[in-house]
Amino acid sequence: MENFPHTRLADTHCHLDFPDFDRDREEVVQRCQTEGIDFVINVGSSLKGCRDSVELAGKYAFIYASVGIHPHEADNFNQEIKTEVKRLAGADKVVAIGETGLDYYRNLSRPENQKALFISMISLAKELDLPLIIHNRQAQDDTLKLLKDSMPVKAVVHCFSGDEQFLKDCLDLGFFISFTCNLTYKKAQNLKNLAKITPLEKLFLETDAPFLPPEGWRGKRNEPIYVKKLAEELALLKGVSFEQIAEVTTQNARHFFNLT
Repeated sequence: MENFPHTRLADTHCHLDFPDFDRDREEVVQRCQTEGIDFVINVGSSLKGCRDSVELAGKYAFIYASVGIHPHEADNFNQEIKTEVKRLAGADKVVAIGETGLDYYRNLSRPENQKALFISMISLAKELDLPLIIHNRQAQDDTLKLLKDSMPVKAVVHCFSGDEQFLKDCLDLGFFISFTCNLTYKKAQNLKNLAKITPLEKLFLETDAPFLPPEGWRGKRNEPIYVKKLAEELALLKGVSFEQIAEVTTQNARHFFNLT
């Protein structure tokens, strides 16, 4: 990989607990430290993922955890799982609830169960005074309705994929917006336009690793060090320096997630 500027960055959303990293997880973590990734938030998306995220955060000083249940898991969600997620949320270095939300693209769980799960996770985030990491895919109207009904909510919309109106509605509610390395794709012009109009002070960077590697690495596994490629793309889109993108987005993440 080419040499990047040694500016500190934060990957606010990845899944190092996934089996994709089983063969070389330690090496991936070491590359983060070598390449100047100050903070990594490992995001739970299942009960096992939540447990593994908490374990990773306990093992590495610069890794933090989020615990939550993905909408794909909604058909199996119950009170026992919610109780366990709440218990895990009390662990050291758990900084958010999520990812959770609605996914009407793949529809792996029934919409009514997705809504019930989402409401439950929103309630838990508010009860514990933790920010919420939102997954939305082709479910803009219902996502907004459930969030508006629950305001005030402190939230970030991860891997943003909505339209301009959804972006404006999320910003009006005070939410942060997080883009992934798919912003670097040659055919992602609509996404690039949305990134341009998103205020820098409301932006986070994320890889969503192992998914969505940047242009030039497509078909391969993504990992947190590639957040630098995303920062480079955003700097070009916004006409500012790489260093400014890195500094502002990292400070945004530090304050939002209370990272130390």
